[in-house]
Amino acid sequence: MKPLLFLIAFFGILIGANIYLSRRFTEYFNLGSSWYLYLAFAAITIFMIGGLIALTNAEGGFANLAYSAAAILMGFMLFLFLSVLTVDLVSLFTNLEGKTSGISALILALTISTFGIWNATNKRIREVDVPIKGLKNEITAALLSDIHIGHFWGVKTLQNVVNKTNAENPDVVFITGDLFDGKIRLSKASLAPLKELNAPVFFVEGNHDGYSGTKEIKQKLRETGVTVLENEVSHFNELQLIGLNHMRPDNRTVGMHASEKRATIKSTLNKLNIFPNKPTVLLHHSPDGIKYANQHGVNLYLAGHTHGGQLFPVNIITNWMFDYNKGLHDFKGTKMYVSQGVGTFGPPMRIGTISEITILKLKPE
Repeated sequence: MKPLLFLIAFFGILIGANIYLSRRFTEYFNLGSSWYLYLAFAAITIFMIGGLIALTNAEGGFANLAYSAAAILMGFMLFLFLSVLTVDLVSLFTNLEGKTSGISALILALTISTFGIWNATNKRIREVDVPIKGLKNEITAALLSDIHIGHFWGVKTLQNVVNKTNAENPDVVFITGDLFDGKIRLSKASLAPLKELNAPVFFVEGNHDGYSGTKEIKQKLRETGVTVLENEVSHFNELQLIGLNHMRPDNRTVGMHASEKRATIKSTLNKLNIFPNKPTVLLHHSPDGIKYANQHGVNLYLAGHTHGGQLFPVNIITNWMFDYNKGLHDFKGTKMYVSQGVGTFGPPMRIGTISEITILKLKPE
């Protein structure tokens, strides 16, 4: 229900924003009629949404350029709308002229968008201490999620992430999905930096990996030396690791009848041979079904998917959409950490969030 309400609200706001921007810029620059701006903003909207949907898996140079333009334009238009709102509010208390207001809004939107691109490019280390019941020795784990190798982020980005991760000397590296975001850079060469990680690497799939080609991605990862977990239990030192494919938490979230045959977190955990008294870490792309993890004695649930909302004010909306949007949480003794992600989806920008490489200090409780 929440995603449906989000879509309805999204398109409603989109239409309203186009009308608002058209009228305001008509007034700012004394253009007389708004109709050609209505058409212009509508065309931009269709290009943005259509470009992202149609060209995600496109591999040609022109398609890459078009996708990149659509994604950047989407972020810019969001901040143009917010900038016009801000300028209009300021105008209530000042004597800004129409043309000055319009130019100010454009400069403000451009400045925020430029900062957003820089902020997304700047990959930051976030250290988090997590007490684990039954653990005897401290383990340092690096969590990488939502790298989104594709139209914007490629081998250079991954190499930078690997270098920063190695500098933290983790004992183990977990990648919780959405490694790829399109087929344009889906190659073994793109994954080559992962060979340089100075620790064992465990991977579970994300929804965008599915859009790009899950089987091919997993095969290339195995050839690179990464351990791919597919609804199974593995072990690292004292830790019992549960790796799940991307799935819904239970049948109530996917409907009835045919959907009941689909694997869920609840049904899959019930089938696995899990040792209840062993320190356990669960890897799953989205932060769903923590109550089922808790029922099976999971100490730490690691996920991503949300990007923390990625862009203001979307981060406010995702706080409403997801029970666990970012950071460390506790559910009846089961800890959950949700990464904001290393990369981005859509606009290569971050405002109000960061691109994080998470270093988890797992400590005896």
